[in-house]
Amino acid sequence: MYVMLSSLGCDKNLVESEMMLGLMADAGYQLTDDEMQAEIIIVNTCSFIADAKQESIDTLIEYGELKKTGNLKVLVCAGCLGQRYTEDVKNELPEVDIIIGTTAFDKIDQAIKEFLSNNKAAAYIDDVQKKLVYGKRRILSTGGHYAHLKIAEGCDKHCTYCAIPIFRGNFRSVPMEAVLEEARTLADGGVKELILVAQEITVYGTDIYGKKRLHELLSELCKIEGIEWIRLLYCYPEEIYDELIATMKREPKICHYFDMPIQHADDYILQRMGRRTDKKYLEELIGKLRSEIPDICLRTTLITGFPGETEEHFQSMVDFVKSMRFDRLGVFTYSEEEDTIAAGMPDQVDEDVKAKRRDIIMELQQEIAFEKASEKIGRKVRCMIEGRIEEGALVARSYMDAPDVDGYVFIDTDRDLESGRMVDVLITDSNEYDLIGELV
Repeated sequence: MYVMLSSLGCDKNLVESEMMLGLMADAGYQLTDDEMQAEIIIVNTCSFIADAKQESIDTLIEYGELKKTGNLKVLVCAGCLGQRYTEDVKNELPEVDIIIGTTAFDKIDQAIKEFLSNNKAAAYIDDVQKKLVYGKRRILSTGGHYAHLKIAEGCDKHCTYCAIPIFRGNFRSVPMEAVLEEARTLADGGVKELILVAQEITVYGTDIYGKKRLHELLSELCKIEGIEWIRLLYCYPEEIYDELIATMKREPKICHYFDMPIQHADDYILQRMGRRTDKKYLEELIGKLRSEIPDICLRTTLITGFPGETEEHFQSMVDFVKSMRFDRLGVFTYSEEEDTIAAGMPDQVDEDVKAKRRDIIMELQQEIAFEKASEKIGRKVRCMIEGRIEEGALVARSYMDAPDVDGYVFIDTDRDLESGRMVDVLITDSNEYDLIGELV
C-alpha cells in the first residue's frame, strides 16, 4: 500500500515523522508524495498555539476529502493534536481513522494493520511521562546533508503560557550512547550537519546522569568522522553554563550559534511568564557570550501581548531589542492556551494590540538584520552548499543560518558543487536578510 506523511509544526515533530517513515518502509509500505496515489495518509500534527492547531485540523479535513476523490483508505492523526485532544478528534473529525499520541508513534504499523482488519477507528495514547521513543531508523526529509538530532523530550520549565508539558510530558534525556549511535548512523549516510533539538537542550543529562552533560555530548559528537557542523537550538538562557561555552570555543565543528528564546525583556512580564531570568541577567549573559565568542550569532524569540503587558512593559522590550541587536529574532503574539496558568490571568490583551506590537518589533528587527547583513561585506565566511537556484548561482548557508528559519548566502559561480559541500565564500554584497558572495 502507498503511504504519504505530512509533517506539521516543529523540527522535533519532523524527527518523529522521519522515524515513522522508516517504520513504514521497514514494514513493506511504499512511500509516496502524491496525495492522489496515497492509500494511507499520516498527518503528524502540532497543537503548540492556536494557529498550529487550526492548521492541523484544516489539513486533516482536507486530506479526509480524498476518501471521496482519491485512493485514501486510512487517515491517521499523529502527534500533539491527538495526544492533547483525543476525545475532540474522535468526536469532531470523523474522517480520522487512527489517533497516534506523541509517544505511541512506534505503534503506527500495528495501528494500521488493526484498522484494515476490523475497520474500527482507534486511539493509541501512551503515558507521556513514562515513555521515550528513540533509536528508530529514519528516512530523512531534509535532503540528506543535514539532519535534526533529537536528544530529549518534554520540559520541566512549566512556563505559565505553555502547554507543552501537558502533551509532551516532563523532561527526559535520550541516553548518550543512543544519541551517539544515531549520530554515527546519520554521518555514515552522508549527513554533514547535526542540528541538536529538544524542547530545551541545555539541561541534557540532568534527569539520568544527575548533572548537565551537553558539553560532554558535544565533545563526543565532534569526534564523529564526516560531521562538519553541529548546531544548537533551543538553549534556555538561564541554563547556559561555562563548560558549554568553553566547549563551543574549543571545538571547531560547533557552530558559533545559539538559539536562545527569552520571550520578553521586562522583569514584571518575565515573572508572570514563569521565566527564570530578568533583564539584567539577560544583558550580562549576552555580553558574556559576545565577549567569549566574538563572532557568535544569537537568535531569540519574543512574545507580544502577554496578559498584563502594558505599553510601558512593551516599550521596555523594544528598548532591549534596540540595545541588544540580536542577529536573528522572531516574534509570536501571545496565544491563550487552555489548561495553562496564563489563560486564567486577568488583563488579557486585545488581538489587534498583540499584532501591532509584534509588527513594531519585527520592523525594528528588520532594520537591525539588514544592517548586520551589510556589515558582513568583505568578510570570508565558511558555508555549506544547499543547491543551485539558477544558472550562475548556488545557494548556501553560513554558520549563522539554521535551515528554514534564517537567511541564505547566494554564490556567483558556474561551478557545480553538491549539496553538503563546505566552501569558503567572500561576501561581496547583501540583499535584506541574505548575503551574496564569491568562492574563495
